[in-house]
Amino acid sequence: MRNNSSHSTRRSAAQGFTLVELMVAMLIALFLIGGLVTLVGAMKITSANQGGMSQLQDGERMAMTLMTDVIESTGYFPNPVLNTAVSSFPASGSFASGQALVGTGNYTDVPPTPSNTISVRYLTTGADNVINCTGSTSAVAATFVNTFSIDANGNLQCSLVVNGGAATVVPLISGLYNMSIYYGVQTNTGLSNNSVDTYMDAATVTAGAYWSSVKSVKIKLTFFNPLFGQSGQTNGTLKYITFTRVIDVMNKDGVT
Repeated sequence: MRNNSSHSTRRSAAQGFTLVELMVAMLIALFLIGGLVTLVGAMKITSANQGGMSQLQDGERMAMTLMTDVIESTGYFPNPVLNTAVSSFPASGSFASGQALVGTGNYTDVPPTPSNTISVRYLTTGADNVINCTGSTSAVAATFVNTFSIDANGNLQCSLVVNGGAATVVPLISGLYNMSIYYGVQTNTGLSNNSVDTYMDAATVTAGAYWSSVKSVKIKLTFFNPLFGQSGQTNGTLKYITFTRVIDVMNKDGVT
């Protein structure tokens, strides 16, 4: 006698999954794949955001550190017993005799108006590890003229002139919108405390002939926000992020 139960089981096994079962399995698979794609997309966005913010922070630190080192060295010359500012810094270009710092622009300038610029000069003996705005040093005695500005592509750039030669322009940091500069000036020359009593933009300093009285420089760098326009992000509604630093000019600030 045939075993009908065993025969029925073998036939069911041979038939495989039903159409309904396949559709349910496909639906579950699609749901899982969709979740995976969403997760991967979110991770890519998060990674890109973190990379953008990290690049912004690194750029800000590098820019401010380099500008601080250069601007603090304004007017430096070796051996003040034998040398003076006038003998070390003859009149050249925008610099008057003995002048080591000059700038251009108004504090309120924004693109498409060119950003503010700042130029400083100082000497190196070649053995003092004094760096220029490219981060380099000179093996021999030299005069460095360093100019910081923002180019049309949003790069903080350095123009370096060594010993009156041709300028070398080097892009330093990308992603900037603008640079604004204030100069701390002591306008009351009757006081001997050698301290800032007002801040001016370059145009005002030039008009008042105050370049020799600049004691400090206030730099404001405005970067494009890499998170701008992204919902759910801190500061995502801000198009720009600004960093500010006040830099003392060497031997120009503090109590005499």
